[in-house]
Amino acid sequence: MSASTYQPTVHRFAVATACVALLPITIGALVTTMNWGMAFLDWPSSDGQNMLLYPWLRATTDKFAEHGHRLGGALIGILSAAMMLVAWMKERRLWVRVLATVIPFCVLAQGILGGMRVLANDPRMAMFHGAFAAVVFTLMAALSLFTGRRWIDAPINDRDAEVDWLKPLALAAPVVLVIQYLLGGTLRHLGMSLYEHIGLAVLVFLVVIAAAVGAFMSRAGQLRRYAWWLPLLVGLQVVLGLGAFATKYGYAPMDYVAVQRSTQQILLRTSHTLIGMLLLTTATLFALSVYRLAACGKNETAGSCLTAGTMRVEGGAS
Repeated sequence: MSASTYQPTVHRFAVATACVALLPITIGALVTTMNWGMAFLDWPSSDGQNMLLYPWLRATTDKFAEHGHRLGGALIGILSAAMMLVAWMKERRLWVRVLATVIPFCVLAQGILGGMRVLANDPRMAMFHGAFAAVVFTLMAALSLFTGRRWIDAPINDRDAEVDWLKPLALAAPVVLVIQYLLGGTLRHLGMSLYEHIGLAVLVFLVVIAAAVGAFMSRAGQLRRYAWWLPLLVGLQVVLGLGAFATKYGYAPMDYVAVQRSTQQILLRTSHTLIGMLLLTTATLFALSVYRLAACGKNETAGSCLTAGTMRVEGGAS
């Protein structure tokens, strides 16, 4: 594999798909915050009408948001299918084409999961729907990483980097974040695990900061950007979490009384969910990058380094 493996069309399509996916995810987070998930009692129709023909621009606020969420999901389904076709036409790495094929099926599964949540009117299904959204988005972000020039050129540019010692820490960050994200979903949808979520936040903060320090200490240019993004996101997430707690439950020491569905509460709770997902995704991309560089090994030639890295990542992605 060489620099010519980089396919800008595939990469740009992957990045665009991931960016557009943030739209229905954001609307979905808002729908959950406002408890609008059951604005419609049917699916895939909306109030008995074809989803694509429903006059959603004239609908009430709750139905406008929920139907917009559904249409956004359909748009992502179309984009991810197109991305798969582009990958099979342009991309030479089989494992990348396989990942591009898996993503639209995951989007389809996510849509079905959302529909089942409506038909069953089950908050547990809503929790799984929210958690799986993070999985799908992370897969899209990973595809964007794998098809980028930095990923392809990193083994050549960072052959002198020592990253083996960073592997356990890089793996620990997304693991604790997955657990924390699930606890957050349990709290958000079922009203459970508040103190577990707060307690684990301390560990998450320490692990993520340690991972960021490790990224900064490494000599790998590909990892240095994570040294800034990880602490920025985890710091913002802590601030949003504190704000979400105060606006949801109040804060007696400051005589602050929570006002349910206030603008501050809506913005903070929704943003806390979104930044949590972005933090999880970023930590996952960081771990993939660390293991990629570690698989190459600094003593290998550029060609063998690229081959080894590709094969080992392929095994992990499957």
